[in-house]
Amino acid sequence: MHGLDLFLSASWLIQFHTILALAAILAGGLQFALPKGTGSHRLLGRFWVGGMALVALSAFGIHELRMIGPFSPIHLLAVLVLVTLWQGVRLARRGDIARHRRTMIRLYLLALLITGAFTLLPGRLMHQVLFGG
Repeated sequence: MHGLDLFLSASWLIQFHTILALAAILAGGLQFALPKGTGSHRLLGRFWVGGMALVALSAFGIHELRMIGPFSPIHLLAVLVLVTLWQGVRLARRGDIARHRRTMIRLYLLALLITGAFTLLPGRLMHQVLFGG
């Protein structure tokens, strides 16, 4: 089995987690490109925060890498994502836009791009889906 068939044979939770993470990558990139402080920025931001929270929460049900019982360092990252989302929203509501911006950019880079790159390592499902073997 390879490619899309391999992905479709994965658990529904892995599929859900992956699709949400990909949507968050796209929405986050769009968020960076659009004007800040507008109603559309806030609306897309709410969807992005909600999607990221679901990505983080869904990670707790994925146990393919087991290091400490059913958990791995990725589960610590999920906790960090949830805390950072809360902090980023709180900063925006307080009007501390500079810190809100830095927090959300770091979260995007760490939780989506860097962590996402790790899913492409040999032996991982996304590596097999995209590159075979």
